[in-house]
Amino acid sequence: MSFVLVLLLALHGSALGQTLSSSFYDSSCPNLTTIVRAAVQQAVQAEARIAASFVRLHFHDCFVNGCDASILLDGANLEQNARPNAGSARGFDIVDSIKSSVESSCPGVVSCADLLALIARDSVVALNGPSWTVVFGRRDSLTASQSAANANLPPPTLNASALITSFQNQGLSTTDMVALSGAHTIGQAQCTTFKARLYGPFQRGDQMDQSFNTSLQSSCPSSNGDTNLSPLDVQTPTSFDNRYFRNLQNRRGLLFSDQTLFSGDQASTRNLVNSYASSQSTFFQDFGNAMVRMGNINVLTGSNGEIRRNCGRTN
Repeated sequence: MSFVLVLLLALHGSALGQTLSSSFYDSSCPNLTTIVRAAVQQAVQAEARIAASFVRLHFHDCFVNGCDASILLDGANLEQNARPNAGSARGFDIVDSIKSSVESSCPGVVSCADLLALIARDSVVALNGPSWTVVFGRRDSLTASQSAANANLPPPTLNASALITSFQNQGLSTTDMVALSGAHTIGQAQCTTFKARLYGPFQRGDQMDQSFNTSLQSSCPSSNGDTNLSPLDVQTPTSFDNRYFRNLQNRRGLLFSDQTLFSGDQASTRNLVNSYASSQSTFFQDFGNAMVRMGNINVLTGSNGEIRRNCGRTN
């Protein structure tokens, strides 16, 4: 374990300064990791794409008022129906099923926010990606904000400079941003998120390999087909590896917000892409560290929030 990661395990939540800890549930829910790991492996074996969906849920949760499971709250005017989530955020039913299993073993103990962090880690591991030590002690929010989700979740049209700012606003570095973008080595995206790249008008600095563009047009026509899916990593879409960064070097990034990391005007992001493309181990280490940091954004601890018994509604 790296020295940096060891230091990260002493992270503090924003509320009351209470420390998150990898041993938080050792006594109160000793079977937690076993239950979650088995459930995630089963889900990923049934559909590899769900691993990316789980990681995305954790990311979309943390970027909206902190890692507090607000994205899991059901409601027409809540985060699930914000523009970045409506029709694309998924996996809620499996999270609910995992929560039910955990509740059966240790009722009223494990927060939904902690579950999302653990499920995300186990999803990456299930597709041969890196592991990292998940710290616990988060509590669940009592509310959710659709407007905050619309405002805080970075759209796929942002350039490198705007992405750096978006992540800095969450306390994350440029290295964290590029490493976390590497989660796009798995999963798929809807045609509507990249159609403009295929047919124009094109953003400044947007570059796409012509043969890649042509191949995408068959599944993403200029009219209709907005919900058709294409893999974010055309090379190894169900394996968590560093091929995503090699794709960017070859101008085969699916989203503008992906390709801009290499083709945009930020040398810092381009250098990181080159580093991760040449060293999977460097990418894996930085990704794990970034996931730990992201999982600490504005967490609720102590007596703030609650431990939901059902992730979809408050107690």
